Amino acid sequence: MSDTSPLDVSPIVEFVRAHQRLLVITGAGCSQPSGIPAYRDHQGNWQHPPPVQYAQFIGDIDVRRRYWARSAVGWHRISGARPNAAHTALAELERRTDLALLVTQNVDRLHSAAGSRRVIDLHGRLDQVRCLGCGSVSERALLQRRLEADNPRWHASGEMRPDGDVDIPAALSEQFSIPACEVCGGILKPDVVFFGENVPGERVEAVWRGLDKAAGLLVVGSSLTVFSGFRFVREAHRRAMPIAAINLGRTRADELISVKLQADCCDAVPTLVQHL
Repeated sequence: MSDTSPLDVSPIVEFVRAHQRLLVITGAGCSQPSGIPAYRDHQGNWQHPPPVQYAQFIGDIDVRRRYWARSAVGWHRISGARPNAAHTALAELERRTDLALLVTQNVDRLHSAAGSRRVIDLHGRLDQVRCLGCGSVSERALLQRRLEADNPRWHASGEMRPDGDVDIPAALSEQFSIPACEVCGGILKPDVVFFGENVPGERVEAVWRGLDKAAGLLVVGSSLTVFSGFRFVREAHRRAMPIAAINLGRTRADELISVKLQADCCDAVPTLVQHL
């Protein structure tokens, strides 16, 4: 028999009421209901092959060709993703409280699409492309048109991966043509932080400033396995700042968290907001 008892969010409600100026950190658990898979399972273990490394992308044209071939297939699904109940509820939380900052580890821009305004995209934005030569930024949707125009008879399909590409056989990408920057002819890269790449310093500083203003920290849908997000929770604990989490499964910061709700974000966050 399934458990149909109401979700008890009272500990989180009390936490938010007591610390309304929150810094919120979100992760893949927020975006999964919108059809964007996570890299890791509820225990923090890899459930997809590890993503491309920054050094590989920069140093090997065949790696870049495979990346953009896979991305060309996945873009239609990633660009078609829409905010879910968790995104909408967090935007409402911003309106109802004195939210200091929402820091997302996701690159899908769904928090902004849902109406959140005080957002730091810690790992960048998949809807933008940056030239590694001249630094110019352009829309990913425009690059998709170029990819399709340069590869008119190329077609592939496969399983969606967390960073917006699709798992396709390597042989299918061998003849894929990738365009260069229209400004300087340089290498184009999605405007996201690859594994092995540092988060831009100004972005990190903006989060530190948000933490300085916050009275508490709330983690939503993240295992905090990646250090770029975990470091802020660790610093909050060092400052004796109250920390709460809504997440299915373990997090890297479980021993630092004072209030934790094991629940799906789409169930818990809207219920939390309703009770404020």
